[in-house]
Formats: sequence, structure tokens, C-alpha cells
Amino acid sequence: MVDFEEHGHGGRRAAPLDIADAALVLCDARGRVESWPDGAVRLLGHPAADVVGRAAAALLVPGDAARLSGLAAECRAHGGWSGTLTARRKDGAPVDVMVQLARVTDGEGTAHWLVVAAEASSFPGWEMSRAVLEKLLMQTPVGMAVVDTDLRFVWSNLALERFGGGPAQDRIGRRLADIQPGLDAEALEAQMRRVLESGEPILGYEHIGRPRSEPGHERAHAMSFVRLDNGNGRPLGVCYTVIDITERYRNRRRLTLLDRAGTAIGRSLDVLHTAQELADVAVPDLADFVTVDLLDSVIRGGDPLTGPPGDADRVALRRGGQQSARPGAPEAVVAVGDLASYHAWSPPIRALVDGKSWRLEWLDPHGVEWAADVPGGRRRALREQGLHTAMVVPIRARGTTMGVTSFFRGRRREAFGPDDQRLAEEFVARAAICLDNARRYTREREAALTLQRSLLPQDVAEHSALSLATSYRPADELAGVGGDWFDVIPLSGARLALVVGEVRGHGIGAIATMGRLRTAVQTLAALDLRPEELLAHLDDLVGRVSEEGGQADAGAVGTSCLYAVYDPVGRCFTMASAGHPPPVIVAPDGTAAFAELPVGPQLGVSGLPFEALEVTVKEDSLLALYTDGLLADAGAPAGERLLRALSAPGDSLDALGRSVLDALVPPRQHDDVTLLLARTRGLAQDRFASWELAADPAVVGRAREMAARQLTEWQLPGLEFTTELVVSELVTNAIRYGSGPILLRLILEHTLICEVCDGSSTSPYLRHPRTTDEGGRGLFLISQFTHRWGTRYTTDGKIIWAEQLLG
Repeated sequence: MVDFEEHGHGGRRAAPLDIADAALVLCDARGRVESWPDGAVRLLGHPAADVVGRAAAALLVPGDAARLSGLAAECRAHGGWSGTLTARRKDGAPVDVMVQLARVTDGEGTAHWLVVAAEASSFPGWEMSRAVLEKLLMQTPVGMAVVDTDLRFVWSNLALERFGGGPAQDRIGRRLADIQPGLDAEALEAQMRRVLESGEPILGYEHIGRPRSEPGHERAHAMSFVRLDNGNGRPLGVCYTVIDITERYRNRRRLTLLDRAGTAIGRSLDVLHTAQELADVAVPDLADFVTVDLLDSVIRGGDPLTGPPGDADRVALRRGGQQSARPGAPEAVVAVGDLASYHAWSPPIRALVDGKSWRLEWLDPHGVEWAADVPGGRRRALREQGLHTAMVVPIRARGTTMGVTSFFRGRRREAFGPDDQRLAEEFVARAAICLDNARRYTREREAALTLQRSLLPQDVAEHSALSLATSYRPADELAGVGGDWFDVIPLSGARLALVVGEVRGHGIGAIATMGRLRTAVQTLAALDLRPEELLAHLDDLVGRVSEEGGQADAGAVGTSCLYAVYDPVGRCFTMASAGHPPPVIVAPDGTAAFAELPVGPQLGVSGLPFEALEVTVKEDSLLALYTDGLLADAGAPAGERLLRALSAPGDSLDALGRSVLDALVPPRQHDDVTLLLARTRGLAQDRFASWELAADPAVVGRAREMAARQLTEWQLPGLEFTTELVVSELVTNAIRYGSGPILLRLILEHTLICEVCDGSSTSPYLRHPRTTDEGGRGLFLISQFTHRWGTRYTTDGKIIWAEQLLG
């Protein structure tokens, strides 16, 4: 009997209520009625057939039905709830019901709601005898126990036996560590002492351990601790409850692992880096040792497996990543980046071929080594690691297999189960998409780099006028390959043109645009235009192509370009810029400064004119041309850092270029970086000769004689006839068609160069005279006897030149 005692409205004393009059109703996690005992039928009048399977909220008045979700949350937060609700009988009449609500879990880990209900209209206050209370507590599915102030058991219910530790009578007088050695008794008893000292309950404390009932598996429990006091407030002990939340714990761990995999895997587009991220995520939450092995073609960006790999005996995979719960990964038999040779019968190769996962709960300690060609000592060391359970999951994405991921446990005694396999397959599938994206990007990036390398000079040849070195670093994988370019173009008169440019954007489109612009610059350079004129023609070309080609050719608009011409005879640089940063000039004593070059508009933007700067330098000076990526991430003041880096003494230009990039470019820069270094050399005085001539036909013979004497000094007798012919024709044309003063100059470099300068801007042209013509054969003869010839214009006239090969 349970004595519910209350003074009702009439002041009468209620009759004792038998425990059978209290209804014990069980609902599932969504609040649908699972059991409807006779006590519930007597309480509300609804037969079980009308209630089981329906939502419990349908039995309440609308106001209280709306409160259920909040009451459930309160119950989860505080371990239970009790109070009064208003229900409806079968005849529709309302009735106040005293309710106690608790969340319980059955032996399979499924959550339920336990509802203890009794009519409260006549019994707002109620008391239970100890016998009835014990009967109720012994029948509840929630494990409960009471310990004294020495933390020794004095009572426990039947439900607690499911958690191990033996029958309730065997617990009396013993401590938790004595009956549950697989639990962290010290941590649990610390919570009990805290409750004894403070009197504040601890609710929902989660604990992970191995109960005696299941020593081979980890179980998760939610525990609540409440201090028990006597009538004087003196603590008698602690009452605690235990609910199995293993399923909820595993689901939460699964979601946590998947969430971490989603954020930690795929942060880069590097295949090996992504493989290592996959291994890092799985340790230690899922496994103690993880390896990721990939096909070599995948790492290079090629297509994944399309047929049986390797030969009949063994298959080689590349170790893409590995991680261990132990420092140094002693379980690994190969290093990251090396080849791992597997027997063809091994689970990794079987999973690679058929695309199906493999799992074994208990490994033979002498059969763990699937890898071939492992040194004997290494094989013995692997056995000593105690790996006892394994899984192999193929890395598949978009219908193709790229490799395998192997999971092992050694320190954790729990074997891999079906849930572990499903979890591994799920986050490996997510990682496989990232790996495939990285593989595809690697292929595209390599194609872009190959195209870029094919469009740029393969090497920078040594020149008598300049010592040259180039350094290039592409942007990181997230930004992509850009459209930076450089060029070194030989010009007439032993001069060299240095070009550095940058196309906006990244990828194949920017590289293709770069190739077109580089070709255009080379074509315009062959016309021997001044730098500002060349950029003006290039600007017109970009604007016209952009208008005609539409969006496909719009990428050239906004390109920056710096064009500089070095004349070794006068040791002079003439340069112009189209939106490009000015170069750095380093004097022989190490003093570095930016050239005071007027920076014009970018190509195709405004059509405004460009200005040129002429700078005379000393021999052994250094000119540094670069793209703006060199200073983009160098920090402030980036310009000062560049000047200091270029001023540092170095053994060679190549070493200087590498040191500058190392000092200013971060490991993961967002833009391409191109650096072109040129150290000047002046042409020796004995390598050129010049004469000023009067505009008189009588000087033609004298000019031939002076040229012949100079060739004798240079020991080039084999070129005397051709040179006299060239000098005679060029000087004659200058006297006849040009204007004074006339300057004749011979330059000996890798070719013999003859130049005649006059004050006229009239352009000569090659004619094919008729047999009856008395003249007009001069330039035709020059074109036939020399290697090449041409004309370039100066600010006060023109220069006609011709080159002969020394061989």
C-alpha cells in the first residue's frame, strides 16, 4: 500500500491508495506509448488498444500537451521531472495527474521514457512506505545504488546488476574499485566526495569504462549523484543513478569525427597532404595506427586504377600518409613517400581491386605483415606492437579506386566492429572526394605549368653584354598558376632587351594570354622600336584584340609590362613601364635604389602615352626586374626588404635570386613571382670603333680603308671584302638620301656589326632592280652577303646596320 494523504476541499482524509492504483507507462524516445498497464486503464479509462502506438500528448489537454517538449528537455538536463499535468479521461472529463518522468535505456541501448502517474485531485501530497519505495526502485530500469560516507555500498537495485559487479548482496560493504576494476573508480569516487562535501547534486556526469559484464567493450554511462541527509541535515551517504548511454556516446563520437573530417581534410589541393590529413583525423578516436596508400599515378595527377595492378606476386603502392598514437609511429614499415610493396593476396590489394572493405576482429599476431620485402628485424618489430584488429577501406570516388586506408588497434583492447567499419567507410568516402579533387587539380596544375614552361625561355643564355639569372615560383595550389613571363631578346648593335610582364588572373587562360603577348613583344622588338614606342604599339594591340575577341580575349586588358634595352657600348639602360613596378638598380658598391621610372597605365586601359627613362650605369651594376608578387606578401616595408636582399653579397646571380625569394616570398604565396637579374658588362674599348664622316662622296673610299684597317687589327681578314662592300653602300646611301652628320661604327661582339647613322628619318627599303637600272642594288647586295640587316630610329635620325657571322 502507498499512503497518499491529503486534506481535500471538504477537509476529509483520503483513503490509502494501493500501489496498483499508480500507472507505470513506458513510451519510446518520440513519446509514443509502448505499454499501457491496467493501472493506466483504471486511471483514465482508455483501453490499451486505443492508446498503444499513439502519442502520449494526445491524452493531455492542449496546454499541457504543448509543455511536453520542454519537460523532456528539463528531464534530460536534470535526470528527471515530477509535477502535475491535466489529462482527459475516455469520456472527455479532465483529471489532474501527479507525474514522475525519467529517461531510461534498455539493455540494447535504446532510449525510453518511464512515466509514473497517479490521480492527484485528492492527493496533492503523498508518502510511501519503505517497503513500497524499495519495490518501486528495484523494478525501475535505471541502475541505482546508495553508498555510505566511506563510499561503501549499502544498497543497490536489480537494474545495477546489468552493469556488472555481481548481485546486490555481494556489493554490501565493498567499494566501487573492488567490484568494477575496469572503471575509473578514482574519478567516480571523487565525484561522490564532492557531493558529500558540498551537498550540491551532480547530474549527467559521463563516464567511459569497461564493466565486468563486458570487459571487451567500452561502455558509456550517464551518472547522477545526490547526497542523502538525515532529519538533522547530517550526510548519511550518496545515492547515484546509472543510465547506459553507449549508443548516444558512439553516435556523438561518430558525428564529432565526421565533423572534424569535414573541416580537417581537404584544406589543401596537394594529394600527399590530403592523405596525411586523412590519417591524422582517424587517430586516436577510431584507431591506434592508420596508413594511407595510393597509386603512383594518383599522386602524379594521373587517372586512377582501371584494371588489376602490378604483377601476380606483389603490388607497389605509394605511402601517402600515416599516423600512430605512439610517438614516431613504430608500427610503420615504410616512410611517407616511399613505396609499400604488398603481396597480391593481402587484404589491401584485395580491397583495391574489388573496391570492398575488409575487417577482421582478431588478427593472428604472426600474420599481420602483408607487406613484401620488409627486413626481418622490421617484421619482428611490427609483431611486437601488438596490433590485434584491423580494417581496410578502399579510397573510392566517382566510381574509381585511388588507394586504400588501413586501420589498426593495438593499445585499445576493443576489436573493430560493424559500427566502426561503417564510420570508417563514411569519412574515408568524404576524404576520397577531397583526394580526387586534389588529383584532378594536380593534373590541371601540371598541365598549366608545362604549358607555361613551353611558352617561356627554356634557359637564359650567357651574353657578352649582360650576365643573367632568372628565378620563378608559382602561386600556391589554391591560387593557381599565373601569367607571369620574362624574356631576353637580342637586338641590333650588341644590345639586349629585357622584358618582364604579368597577365591578370590565373590558369590556362592567363597562360595562353601570356604566350600571345610574349610573341607580340618579340615581334615588335624586331622592329627596333624605342621602349615607349613598343609599349604604345602593344597597348594598341591589346585594346584592338580585346574589342574584337570579346570576353575570350579580355584577359589581356590590365596586363603590366616593363621593357628595358641595354646598350653595352654606352653602358646605358633605356626603359619604359606599362603599369609595372620600377626595377631596382644596384651599384657596384652595393648601393641599391628603385629606378625613378614613370609608371604608365596598364595595357589596354587608357591609351595614354608612355614615358621612357634613360639611365647610365657603371660596369658590374645589377638590374633587378620582378613581378609584383615578390612584394605582395613580404610585409611592410616590403620595398626596403627587397633593397636589402639585393644588396647582400652573393657568389652568383642564381644564388642571389634564390636568397631574395627565400627572404621575401612566404611558403604559400598567393601570386606568381618572377625575378630577372642582369649584371652589366661594358664593351671593351678595343671591341668597337667609330668615325664621324662628312656628307661628301669623296669620304666613301676613306671609310672603306678605315674599316679594312680595323678588321686587320681584329684579325678578321676573311670579312674585309664583304665589310668594304657594306660600308661603301651604307655610307653612299647616307650621303645621297640622308643628312649630316654621318657616323660609321664597327662593333665586334659575337658577330661583326656595321652601323651607319645619319640625321634623316627616311626609311630605306629593299628593291629588286631591273637589268637596265643603273642603281638600286645596294641594299639587295647587303641582304645577300650579310647575316641580317635592318634600321632603327633614334631621337635625331636613324641607324642602318648589318651583321656578319664571324664563322
